[in-house]
Amino acid sequence: MTKIHAAITAIGCYLPETKLTNADLETMVDTNDEWITSRTGIKERRILKEPGEGASYMAIKAAEDLLRKSGTDPKDIDCIILSTATPDMPVASTGVYVATKIGATNAFSFDLQAACSSFLYGMSVASAYIESGRYKKVLLIGSDKMSSIIDYTDRATCIIFGDAAGAVLFEPNSEGYGVQDEYLRSDGIGREYLKIDAGGSILPASAETVANKQHYVFQDGKTVFKYAVSNMADVSEKIMQRNNLTHGDVTWLAAHQANKRIIDATAHRMGLDDSKVLMNIERYGNTTSATLPLLLCDYEKQLKKGDNIIFATFGGGFTWGAMYLKWAYTAK
Repeated sequence: MTKIHAAITAIGCYLPETKLTNADLETMVDTNDEWITSRTGIKERRILKEPGEGASYMAIKAAEDLLRKSGTDPKDIDCIILSTATPDMPVASTGVYVATKIGATNAFSFDLQAACSSFLYGMSVASAYIESGRYKKVLLIGSDKMSSIIDYTDRATCIIFGDAAGAVLFEPNSEGYGVQDEYLRSDGIGREYLKIDAGGSILPASAETVANKQHYVFQDGKTVFKYAVSNMADVSEKIMQRNNLTHGDVTWLAAHQANKRIIDATAHRMGLDDSKVLMNIERYGNTTSATLPLLLCDYEKQLKKGDNIIFATFGGGFTWGAMYLKWAYTAK
């Protein structure tokens, strides 16, 4: 029997119109463009300003972009996975709402949360669903409104994050294109270094937690950076070794856009030139679950059928991993 791989066959994305530049941040907190750029590589990020709208709004826009570009009928979609760290609300699944709003009436849907690794983990789940033969079209969306959980008086976090959404469609492929291998990891040691203290079952929301700003992201930057550099580079190197790939065999590195120095360190460990590294952190910052699909959106016209792409992420928890995928189409 011919092995079925899960291939990405279409991409869509959405970026809010409002830009938050380093110059803007200089008027809000004690920071400056040179400091932000040298330490993160970020120049600006997008912020969702539409009143009363959250992660679902951007997810719907990204999904609609994909459906329009690919000519896919939403009723043909079997499953929708929404990767997000900022769901619209607790309990009620944001992905379910998105599925209904885009007309995917035959799909089941759910949310997946693994911080900045959410989309990569979602790629693993989508791939498994396709390879099982049970489903033919799985829509994976990454959407995060990080501005909703950022304290814009905290210069350690407000310079990093932005809002955006991206989507990819997975379908069966019998030509050998699609997901080839994955190496996913996690370690609960990270729980104390990157988190939101309140709003969960341990510390429910109260007047006190709001007054103490415990509903915003806390990050121990130095510790997270150290773990991210070593672990993201380790899994990227591991996936190459497991598949007998040299640096010459890798066409592209699609790394989570959290910090340019982390991306550079990962590429260096893999022996890759800068020309092989997909990068857009300068324009969008860290959009959490949306970084990987945004890279694919921005570089879609440069991706060629048969390209070997290594995806790599690192996120809170800690969660991290790498995936090896053979690109399945050349954009027209």
